[in-house]
Amino acid sequence: MIRATRIECWAVPGLPEVGPGGDLAHLGERALAAAGGLRPWDVVVVTSKVVSKAEGLETLLSAVSPSTAALEMAGRTGQDPRLVQVVLEESRQVVRSGPGLLVTETRHGLICANAGVDRSNVGGGEVALRLPRDPDGSAAGLRSAWLGLAAGGPLGVVISDTFGRPFREGSVNVAIGVAGLPALADHRGQLDQRGYLLHASTIGSADEIAGLAELVMGKLDGLPLAVVRGLRWEGPETGAAALQRAGERDVFRYGAVPVGEVG
Repeated sequence: MIRATRIECWAVPGLPEVGPGGDLAHLGERALAAAGGLRPWDVVVVTSKVVSKAEGLETLLSAVSPSTAALEMAGRTGQDPRLVQVVLEESRQVVRSGPGLLVTETRHGLICANAGVDRSNVGGGEVALRLPRDPDGSAAGLRSAWLGLAAGGPLGVVISDTFGRPFREGSVNVAIGVAGLPALADHRGQLDQRGYLLHASTIGSADEIAGLAELVMGKLDGLPLAVVRGLRWEGPETGAAALQRAGERDVFRYGAVPVGEVG
């Protein structure tokens, strides 16, 4: 359960460019400390892009050799076959495809465009940046490094990425890695103000936190850190996996094709 009566949120300036192997925990700690540090119950939101860069997950497209499956899929979608190859390598299955569109289920179980592979702000479009291998683990590592800034906590860390949404225009930031707080606020089994027993009311609180932080970080401002203050929470720390809907309950995935059967 996550609650708040008043929330503050701001982007953290001063984080230098992070390259492959960069010590994001140390660099982030310095930037956070210079911006006034942290308090117990703060949540730090970090973009997945800066985490992936620090973890060395950049792929030079000129070094990629597309497979037959990637060439066939690129022919259908009109995308760069090299990019499609990287996407397929990061995917369990192809969920939807069409002109300029390739939606897959990633190795993590996320449903998103191009398996979350990004070419913006990395190498002028000739470099593909993959999602962090273990976003929950990355969030937990950053939380441990920054816990002292918050006097030992509680402290939450959310790793965010930008996803499109079925049936709605516009992308939003969502949580792909969570540490230190529940990802979901589960109201099932509770009574509303009129005594109705709630059966299906769960709120994606970590996604809401990620979306709020995006408003202050922006897409073009080079500010990959933000702090959210004013929250309180209780309940199990389940990681971002709790936000992923099981395949048998996800109508969007009906008819998905395993990557090994693409062609």
